[in-house]
Amino acid sequence: MKLTRLSIATFNLYNLNEPGRRIYTGEGWSEEQYALKIDWTASQLKLLEADVFGFQELWHADSLARAVQASGLGARYDMLVPEDADGTKIVCAAIVRQGLLAGEAEWISDFPEAFVLRSEGDDPQTPQIDVNIQGFSRPVLHFTIQPREDGPLVHVYVCHFKSKAPTQVYREDWYLGDKRAYARHAKNLGAAISTIRRTAEAAALRFLLTESMKGNDTPVIVLGDINDGQHSNTANILTDQPRYLVGDSEGGGDVALYTAQTLQEYRDTRDVYYTHVHQDIRESLDHILVSQEFYDNSRKRLWMFDGLVINNDHLNFPDHKGLGTNDHGIIRATFKYRPASASSPA
Repeated sequence: MKLTRLSIATFNLYNLNEPGRRIYTGEGWSEEQYALKIDWTASQLKLLEADVFGFQELWHADSLARAVQASGLGARYDMLVPEDADGTKIVCAAIVRQGLLAGEAEWISDFPEAFVLRSEGDDPQTPQIDVNIQGFSRPVLHFTIQPREDGPLVHVYVCHFKSKAPTQVYREDWYLGDKRAYARHAKNLGAAISTIRRTAEAAALRFLLTESMKGNDTPVIVLGDINDGQHSNTANILTDQPRYLVGDSEGGGDVALYTAQTLQEYRDTRDVYYTHVHQDIRESLDHILVSQEFYDNSRKRLWMFDGLVINNDHLNFPDHKGLGTNDHGIIRATFKYRPASASSPA
């Protein structure tokens, strides 16, 4: 295979499970709701037809397979779903255009063994901190693709971090031990716990990425629902906060990741990027992040950014169960093969 264009999409499936199966938020989908959901999901797959789709909030492998078949694209893709995607928990998944996949997929549940979030404080006034979280809320999917037979493998990570919703603490022993004292603080304590968990997940994935990227030219794509914005601390940890405004083929960072959102902003006169609406606030929670091999101004560029599409009009109509839609926008970023040392694609 020798692609001249590569397209990547991230797609939150909004609790895609078989009809009648329970999900964490309560009752799942009726037969009618499920049929609408499969039809809408299939229509989005067909419309965007990216080379790689990364999915979040999948419960059951059969449901994704049914949507892919309904799209008419089933024969064109390999499906990456864990063996235990039986409708009892949320997983990350992917479909990859046939001929692109290289090697076996893995789902990373545990944080790296050497990963530590502990400190006595960096000045005398700072109290000790010790964060004891052992793994990801949703296992991170990792696989490799080879868009060009004469080029390197590209490592792809699909992630889904802890949401901003406050963790429900009312069942905790410490809460039940003094409910009267804690009831008024449940929301903010729960929000803090969610933020700490999401931050730890970002740092653990960053740890894995740095181990993979440091000192070499490994192309990397990270995509998914990080449940935080473009300039959030979550995103900053993941990206390593690289510089963007540099001269042609003079930039790039060894372990840096560049947001497709920012790359698109440099091509537009107006920023209308949002992938989620909560209490009338539009946020960008879903992201595609790429290493220096996909960054226009990198001296080590292999692929040049060629535009971004966000399907988010359905967010204006919140009855997602009744309409079969999901509650996140779907993002597709496209790159054209244009090495920094070449004037035109091969």
